[in-house]
Amino acid sequence: MRPDSSSSPALVWVAVFDDIVSHMKTTVEISDPLMREARAAAVREGRTLRSLLEEGLREVLAGRRRKGRFRLRDGSFKGKGLQPGVDLSNWEEIRTLIYEGRGG
Repeated sequence: MRPDSSSSPALVWVAVFDDIVSHMKTTVEISDPLMREARAAAVREGRTLRSLLEEGLREVLAGRRRKGRFRLRDGSFKGKGLQPGVDLSNWEEIRTLIYEGRGG
């Protein structure tokens, strides 16, 4: 942590590019441990903290665009579906019917 603030996170000015203006500054609160790690990574890679943060943000946003909407695969199978007279709240009865004639 920084000596001037015992528990507040680091504040970073981040340039945000927009179609209307070439860039803008905004304040982002980042935890001290994450900020230390980011600064160390930037030094190791010989780049600015700003470029590291921009790359990370671009990567996260691109990943979210690639994922798209979740689609559950069709796990249905051929069969007769729910059978009349089966008590769906009785697991023992359901299990017995499932394994009937299969050695269960």
